[in-house]
This record gives sequence, structure tokens and C-alpha cells, in this order.
Amino acid sequence: MSNKQVISTENAPAAIGTYSQAVKAGETVYMSGQIPLDPTTMEVVSEDFRAQATQVFKNLQAVAEAAGGSLTDLVKLNIFMTDLSNFAVLNEVMAEFVNQPYPARAAVEVSALPKGVQVEMDAVLVLK
Repeated sequence: MSNKQVISTENAPAAIGTYSQAVKAGETVYMSGQIPLDPTTMEVVSEDFRAQATQVFKNLQAVAEAAGGSLTDLVKLNIFMTDLSNFAVLNEVMAEFVNQPYPARAAVEVSALPKGVQVEMDAVLVLK
């Protein structure tokens, strides 16, 4: 018997492929990549980077809450951006959602992301 539990919420964009929004294994939650889609319309929220980054954090927050946690439980955050010159804005937005102690983090520039968005993030939480 597996202690693997699929996490799903209507407050974040629905999974549109062969994946789950998140999977909880023990007290660890592995969150799939989130892009800046409005969970109600499934449309990209804006062309503006700050608005996109904000929506991604809102989506991650919704999945974290569905798993019984919050963004304070983040231990690892992976960030994919199509332009690393947006890094300062990303840090400003992240500071609105995540407090110290900050999670471990990687940020990489990629050539393209789904639906032409500018940012995608996935994360790992450890619940208390």
C-alpha cells in the first residue's frame, strides 16, 4: 500500500495532461509546475511579468493549502523564466508571498514555456 496521495484543488489551474497538481508522500508535498493561468478561465492572466509571477505564487499557494500547508512550508522552489532580466521583479513578488527562512531555490532561463508564458515554478513542501 502506497502512502502517496494526489492533491487537487479548483483554486489552481486544473492539470491538463498526465500529471497531478501535487502529490503528497508522507509529510512531503511535490508540487507540479504552475504557470500564470487564472484557475477559473484557464487563460494567461496578463502579458506583464509581475502579474504573471504573482499569479504563479497564488496558484502555488492554493495547491499548498489544498495539501494542508502553506508557502511557509516551502523547502525547495524551482523557477523557470524566459528572461532572467526579470529576476529583481521576481524577488519582489516572492517577498510578498514567502517569508524567511527562505526555501532553497533555483532560477533558470529557458527558451520557451507552455502557452508562451514568461514564468513557471514548481516546489516541494514539508508539512509540520
